Amino acid sequence: MIIILVPSWIISARFNNRIKKYSKMPLISGLTGHQVAERMLSENGIHDVTVIVSGGILTDHYNPQTKTVSLSPDVYQGTNVAAAAIAAHECGHAVQHAMAYAPLQLRSALVPIVTYSSRIVTFVILGGILMINIFPGLMLAGIILFAITTIFSFITLPVEFNASSRAVAWLETAYITSSEQTVYVKDALKWAAMTYVMAAIGSLVSLIYYIMIFTGRRS
Repeated sequence: MIIILVPSWIISARFNNRIKKYSKMPLISGLTGHQVAERMLSENGIHDVTVIVSGGILTDHYNPQTKTVSLSPDVYQGTNVAAAAIAAHECGHAVQHAMAYAPLQLRSALVPIVTYSSRIVTFVILGGILMINIFPGLMLAGIILFAITTIFSFITLPVEFNASSRAVAWLETAYITSSEQTVYVKDALKWAAMTYVMAAIGSLVSLIYYIMIFTGRRS
């Protein structure tokens, strides 16, 4: 688990460093993140999704239930490479939704289950560990709940990689970024995707650890 934590910290730091670096690079088209998002949606024939500004830093996300692309203030107002990359990536999810992209549909269907599991899984597993010898079923229930979140993490990967691919392709073909800036966009989104990869691997390692506790204590 320590081996997983160290690379996760490095990747997270590298991603934040890239965002900070590319936030200082003016976008050749001069568009704000809001304008980039609106234009990408429009050019993909999507007219029922609203782009809004949300509080916080790097809180950007797409909500398929409300059909809103929420951009943090720095991205919404930013006229830099990082803002364009993030805005286009989130709109990539909106395009996935409009095209009924299977992994996104599966991920959306699991959201209510994962939300509920995340609220109780820690308590169930802790209780299961404490009572492994007298009530092993509780630990098993915790493992099943945690397995659901792990599966969710891995389903998220193709969703994120595909959204990034859509963002990069559109930014270049729409001449939002220059060829040089497209390379920077790819780099920023690559490190963003790697944070999801490490989260999925970390979740899998934790799941294996809990399974080992369950099988080891019972034996």
